[in-house]
Amino acid sequence: MTTSTRHDLRNVAIVAHVDHGKTTLVDAMLWQGNVFDSHATVEKTGERVMDSGDIEREKGITILAKNTAISYTGPSAAEFEAPGGVTINVIDTPGHSDFSGEVERGLSMVDGVVLLVDSAEGPLPQTRFVLRKALEAGLPVIPVINKVDRPDARIGEVVDETMELLLSLASDIEIDAEHDVDLEAILDTPVIFASAKAGRASLEQPADGDLPDSPNLEPLFRAILHYIPAPTYDPSAPLVAQVTNLDASPFLGRLALVRIFSGELKKGEWVGRADGPDSQIERVHISELLRTKGLERSSAPSAGPGDIVAVAGIANITIGESLVDLSDPRPRPPIHIDDPAISMTIGTNTSPLAGKGGQGHKLTARQIRDRLAQELVGNVSIRVLPTDRPDAWEVQDRGELALAVLVETMRREGFELTVGKPQAVRKVIDGVVHEPWERSTIDVPEEYLGAVTQLMAGRRGHLETMSNRGTGWVRMEFLIPARGLIGFRTNFLTITRGTGISASISEGYKPWAGEIESRQTGSLVSDRQGQVTAFSLQRLEDRGTFFVDPGEEVYEGQVVGENPRNEDMDVNLVRAKEMTNMRSATADVYETLQARRKMTLEESIEFAADDECIEVTPEAVRLRKVILNSVERAREAARRKRATQG
Repeated sequence: MTTSTRHDLRNVAIVAHVDHGKTTLVDAMLWQGNVFDSHATVEKTGERVMDSGDIEREKGITILAKNTAISYTGPSAAEFEAPGGVTINVIDTPGHSDFSGEVERGLSMVDGVVLLVDSAEGPLPQTRFVLRKALEAGLPVIPVINKVDRPDARIGEVVDETMELLLSLASDIEIDAEHDVDLEAILDTPVIFASAKAGRASLEQPADGDLPDSPNLEPLFRAILHYIPAPTYDPSAPLVAQVTNLDASPFLGRLALVRIFSGELKKGEWVGRADGPDSQIERVHISELLRTKGLERSSAPSAGPGDIVAVAGIANITIGESLVDLSDPRPRPPIHIDDPAISMTIGTNTSPLAGKGGQGHKLTARQIRDRLAQELVGNVSIRVLPTDRPDAWEVQDRGELALAVLVETMRREGFELTVGKPQAVRKVIDGVVHEPWERSTIDVPEEYLGAVTQLMAGRRGHLETMSNRGTGWVRMEFLIPARGLIGFRTNFLTITRGTGISASISEGYKPWAGEIESRQTGSLVSDRQGQVTAFSLQRLEDRGTFFVDPGEEVYEGQVVGENPRNEDMDVNLVRAKEMTNMRSATADVYETLQARRKMTLEESIEFAADDECIEVTPEAVRLRKVILNSVERAREAARRKRATQG
């Protein structure tokens, strides 16, 4: 077989742990690649242009893998047999482990990766995850130590940690005998030192806290051209392209983002569509073909091997499917995604306040079912299963944050929902119940070492390693059941006074670890429906912390606060003060009320006890008991107690 090479093209993914600077680096590459010309409407304001979603901007994280194309015409282009310039297709992937499905399909589009590692934090769990996936796929890795100008940078140590991780993972993969890893190539690839925020990179290691000596990213561009292989293909092979992402256009409808592996894809032609090597071939029409430059897409007549383009005209196409030659179909295998670890029940809003928040709310089971089905099309890591109720579904994903983002997105789209407490997805293997476990890395000041160790032990966490950097901070690595991390973040930040840093990555399935007590406090539960009064709140303030304000509508069974004792307490928040002719009922109360604790959706999901759920509407997020009536709730608790004792 003869092969040809596209010297004018490189496909590369930027991968890293969350908040290590991937999106900032892509932005700098876009600006230095002259993507935004003098007429561009994008301003360089410090806001990440690749994080386009509202939730992404608010949380400061990447949720969806995105692609852009940079036309590089710098001095290295001619040297690599591309005098007219090189198109660098860049995939910006999420750094949070909950969105690992996005990472895996991003890697299926590229021929190499740029690995970013923070110069102070060093390699973290997601670094290990993306590295293993890249090495298993046989992709070359360019290590980039980012944020070298941080005042707490420890560049030399982080380089050693990164290379040690690279080589240990490569050795592990080779031992598995399923993948060949080129250790020599790993050792030959240089380490790049960068400050993505300053738009500078260098091959020379700067002093800790200093900027790289190069004024731009030219050393990084050169490394990409040299160490990321240009796409190769068989000129005689038929069309083979795979769908790796989905988008939508108000004019063209659904867009499928495809990587072409061989052959030519043309606008206006008929091609085959298949969802695997053994599937039937469906004849479909390519009505439009779009190339990417920067953040824009423009129409193109055709695209060839190695190109990443968007196609329109196929209404129900999904991720992982192949576009093939009708006369010689050779579909690619579907994209493999790791199994979900956490599940959550999502159903219609069944509270007494359902539908009372405003006009245009989406309330019905059919609307929720259709929206979840729509999510299945574009989210490869999610699963939706039926429950014993026709108006509720079990939704599974990689983690708590991914599920919270889905619910928040639906809330902003006008849905009213009842959301259950997250649960671990169990499996029975050889007759033994298994559950997903996580490898959790925690960085804390030394003074909180004991408190964090005790917290993790109570959640069935096992301390694997511990290292002291000599800077007053300790790094600990735990193995812990995934359900032990549900509700962990709030307690962790409380006991470390907001200074602790934690991250985790899947460690696969292990035997069930036993019961875990997730919360040490109880709930304050409203015993009737009505409007909260300031008088009642003031009278009950010594009972705990409240989540509601005077004037808010509450109902029986709604969780209105937190009881410091490990038991639930029914309270009356709608009692009004007797009026007299001397003063109003509330004039002397408002000034003395403590500020309420405003619960976000994520905090509510973490806080919820086993018998509680969350009511989510576009205007409000409320915690409530699954069984609203207090008498029925007491009967159910007694029944469960008898079943446990029996």
